[in-house]
Amino acid sequence: MSELNPSDSRAVPEGPSGQGFRPSTVEAVRLASICDAIGVAVPGAAAEVAVTGISLNSRAVEPGDLYVALPGAARHGADFVPQAIEAGAVAVLTDDAGARLLALSTDIPVPVLIVDSPRNVVGPLSALIYQSQPGAGQPQLFGVTGTNGKTTTTYFINSLLRALGRKTGLIGTIEIHAGGDPIPSLLTTPESTDVHALLALMRERGLAAAAMEVSSHAISFQRVDGVLFDVAGFTNLTQDHLDLHLTMDDYFATKAELFTPRRARAAVVTVDDEWGRRLAGGAKVPVTTLATSAGTVADWTVTRTAARGLGTEFTLSGPDSAVLTVHTGLPGSFNVANAALAAVMVLTAGVDAGTLQAALDESDPFTVAVPGRMQLVSEAPAAIVDFAHNTDALARAIEAVRSPQPGSNLIVVFGATGQRDQGKRPAMGAIAARLADTVIITDDDPHDEDAAAIRADVLAGALEAKEKDSLACEVLEVFPRADAIRHAVALAQPEDTILVAGRGHEVWQEVKGVNLALDDRVELRSALTARGFNVLRDDRIES
Repeated sequence: MSELNPSDSRAVPEGPSGQGFRPSTVEAVRLASICDAIGVAVPGAAAEVAVTGISLNSRAVEPGDLYVALPGAARHGADFVPQAIEAGAVAVLTDDAGARLLALSTDIPVPVLIVDSPRNVVGPLSALIYQSQPGAGQPQLFGVTGTNGKTTTTYFINSLLRALGRKTGLIGTIEIHAGGDPIPSLLTTPESTDVHALLALMRERGLAAAAMEVSSHAISFQRVDGVLFDVAGFTNLTQDHLDLHLTMDDYFATKAELFTPRRARAAVVTVDDEWGRRLAGGAKVPVTTLATSAGTVADWTVTRTAARGLGTEFTLSGPDSAVLTVHTGLPGSFNVANAALAAVMVLTAGVDAGTLQAALDESDPFTVAVPGRMQLVSEAPAAIVDFAHNTDALARAIEAVRSPQPGSNLIVVFGATGQRDQGKRPAMGAIAARLADTVIITDDDPHDEDAAAIRADVLAGALEAKEKDSLACEVLEVFPRADAIRHAVALAQPEDTILVAGRGHEVWQEVKGVNLALDDRVELRSALTARGFNVLRDDRIES
C-alpha cells in the first residue's frame, strides 16, 4: 500500500469520495463563511455561493464542491480546474502559483480563493463543510499510531466495541467501514477531505464509535487535521519510513504530534521500549501507560501469559486492583500487546472493567480474523501470510510461528519494497537468516526501482549474517514472487511452517507503474492445493 504523499490533486488516488463515501445530505455552507474561516476576502459577489463538499482530486469532484488545487511534484492541481468545474465545482481554493496558472485562462467562471498554503486549511475546511467537528452526535473516535500493530489493534477495538453492543466504523490500511459494505482502502489514512466526509457519513448512519489508523504520513501530510480523537493509542516505534523522516527522532516527533490537545483528549501509551516511555513522559494530554514486558512499571501491566491453542490467554492488571482475563486467538506476543492496548483504550474511553470483562467472556472479540495479519491458510504444513515488512515486525512474526515440534523446518518468503527506507533491507535479510531454516528472498512491490537491485540488498544481508554467525540456514533467491511461494510449498513437509511476509492483505503488486494482480493468500492456497495439502476456507477470497 502506498503511503507516499500524493503531492498534487491529480496524483491523489480515487479515494472514498470517488466511491460514494459521503453523507447523503449536507447542509450548504456559504462561501462567505469559508472565506471567513481562512481569512480571505469574498471574491466579488460570491458570498452566497453554496458549498456542499470539498475535494483534492478533480476526478472525484461532485456538484457543489470546493476544489482544492494543490502544487505537485510534476503538475499543479490548477491545471485541472476546467475538469473540476465541468464536474460541478462551484469554487476553487489554491495558492499563488495556482492563481498565476489560472490567470492564463480567460474563462474561470467560479470564484477563486487564494491562500499561502492550501493544505494547511483543508482539514479545518472539511470539518466546517461536513460539520464533522468534535461535539454532540459525532462517533467516539479511537486513533492508533505506531510502527507495527495499528491495523490489528483497530480491528480489536472495533470487535470489542461491537461485543459491547455498539455500532462501529473503521478507517485503516485494509478497508473502510462506515455502516455499509466495506470498501478496500488506498491509503492507511485517507486524505482529510475523505476523513471528514466519512465521519459525517458515520454520524448520519448512527455509528457510535470508530477506530482509525493514524500513520506518520497522515500526520506529516495533514490528513487528520481538524480531527479530535477521544483516545489516541501508541503501539511501538521501530525503524521504518526513514525515506520520509530521515531519522528516528524525526519519526518519533511526528508520532508524538498525535498526543497533543489539538489532536486527542486522552492517550494510552505502550511503554515496553524507550520510545514509548519517552512519549508517555512528554505527551500533552492525560496518559494511561501499558506494559506488556516484564519489569516495566505502568498503570496497566500484562502479569501472566499462557498458551491457549495458537493464541494466548493473559492477565491484565490495573489500578485499584483491577484484573482482566483476556484471550487472543492470534499467535505472537505482539498480538498480546495489541489486544491489551485495545482493551485499555476502551477502558480509558469510559467503559468499566466489569462490563468489559463480560464482553471478553461472552464473545472472545480478540480472536477476530484480520486479513493478512497472521492469517492461517493451512495447518499441515502451517502456512501463514503476514504483513511484516520491517525488521522488528519480521523478527516478531518469525518467532511467533516457530513450531516447537522437533524436526520441523521454518521456511520464510519475503522481499523489500522499492522507493522506501533502503537501510532496512540488509537488516531484514540478516534477521531472516538468523531465525529461519530456509530463507527465500523475492520481490515485494518494486515500484519504480530495479527489482534485482532490491533483492541484492536483502540477499547481501542474509548471506553476510550466515557467514558471520556460521548459520546453517539455506538462503535462496527466487522470483517472481508467485514462483517463490510455490518453491516454498514444494520444499515443505506436513510438519513444517511456511511464513509469507511483507504484503499481507494486498492484492496488487506495483512494478514500474503497472499494478499486477498478486495475492499471497491466493498463491499460497493454490500451491498447497496442487501438492494435495488441505487449506482452510477463506470467505473473503472464495465469496
